Amino acid sequence: VQLLESGGGSVQSGGSLTLSCAPSGSTFSGYAVGWFRQAPGEAREFVAAITWSGSSTYYSDSAKGRFHIFRDNAKNSADLEMNSLKPEDTAVYYCAAADRWVPSVNIAVMSRYKYWGQGTQVTVSS
Repeated sequence: VQLLESGGGSVQSGGSLTLSCAPSGSTFSGYAVGWFRQAPGEAREFVAAITWSGSSTYYSDSAKGRFHIFRDNAKNSADLEMNSLKPEDTAVYYCAAADRWVPSVNIAVMSRYKYWGQGTQVTVSS
């Protein structure tokens, strides 16, 4: 499964962006989809995740209250709406999809996700 991210770009502090993740030539397998990010010189970190049904969502502390992950069934995508963006949100954002059930305790663990996109750059200027 190839995942395609879109929606990245440059925005001023306090602005908003919505990232979209869709499988190319396929549909999501029925398991969790997560968003991760990696800033220059930093390790990749968990941002948010959603179960296939959309009934459960998970957020990192930095994303909680500002970001919203949701499924768009019409687009067959898992989108990440980002509000009140800060310069420290600047990073390459990656979406990832699991190929089996991921328990909530492991939802932020990268090794639980089998498929990864190429990433989309988000730059927030002050």
